[in-house]
Amino acid sequence: MEPSHKDAETAAAAAAAAAAADPRAASSSSGVVVQVREKKGPLRAAIPYMPFPVAVICLFLNTFVPGLGTFVSAFAVLCGARTDLPDRHVCCVFWLNIAAALIQTLTAIVMVGWIMSIFWGMDMVILASYKEQGIPQQL
Repeated sequence: MEPSHKDAETAAAAAAAAAAADPRAASSSSGVVVQVREKKGPLRAAIPYMPFPVAVICLFLNTFVPGLGTFVSAFAVLCGARTDLPDRHVCCVFWLNIAAALIQTLTAIVMVGWIMSIFWGMDMVILASYKEQGIPQQL
């Protein structure tokens, strides 16, 4: 006797329920490891790894005065803060941060700069938390 269409649907539903109940079972059978690497542009890579309280202050400044926190973070680069651009000179990274602050300030009129400024501040806090927790960033 051939299996009916309804039996095939029941078997598929049972397999889906088992995979949903135990996600390890579905992933262990496939054996595929996926690694995602974020490609950062020069402006994004120029965001310095600052101490957590300084990053929170920069986020606060960026939220209420677009570009001001980014401008302050540019001076953190001159004070020795590490960035994801190790091959660039400190002065170049400083000016990249100044350029980002100017872009945020000038485009704040059309809300783009204000939103960019808030996301920039959030990135500063995220990078600071990586630094504080000792989580290595994979480049």
